[in-house]
Amino acid sequence: MTPMVRIVHLSGPAFHALARGDLAAANAASPVPVSAFLAGPENRGVWARRARQCDEDPASAEWVTGVIWDEENAIAVGRAGFHEAPDAAGLVEIGYAVEPAHRRQGYARAALEALLQRAADDPLVKTVRVSIAPDNVASYALAAHYGFVKVGEQWDSEDGREIVYEVPADQFSRSRKASDR
Repeated sequence: MTPMVRIVHLSGPAFHALARGDLAAANAASPVPVSAFLAGPENRGVWARRARQCDEDPASAEWVTGVIWDEENAIAVGRAGFHEAPDAAGLVEIGYAVEPAHRRQGYARAALEALLQRAADDPLVKTVRVSIAPDNVASYALAAHYGFVKVGEQWDSEDGREIVYEVPADQFSRSRKASDR
């Protein structure tokens, strides 16, 4: 059973606090309590990038990485969002990380579904991308389940070699699903 989650958007002050690893300040600025994992060293680079994006364009906060919030249990279980708002071609790239204690419980699937629906609901979004390390079998299996197909490879300065997968955003449209019945 897939848990009920929502992606909770953060603000510049929350991004800056998380980038510093300041859990108390992050919790003071966040609309939901964040965890020590989210303020931990493995996430600080992401938060620093998001803080810079929000400093340059505050509206980007509605697109970029936020907190994966488990509605039923009222806890943060990871982070997920787009790398940025849609580009000129309508492309968005998804990124997510689930806390180790919450992995293999359906949270990555639930976050991916929420992001795919968000992409499908926005007329500016045409294509959704994910980039996955070649040895990340679980992420590949999840992406393949939603129809993502390989379109190339890239080198990421933080993560190394990645395989790039894409899918049309309208594949997840509620109106399309209703008309397919």
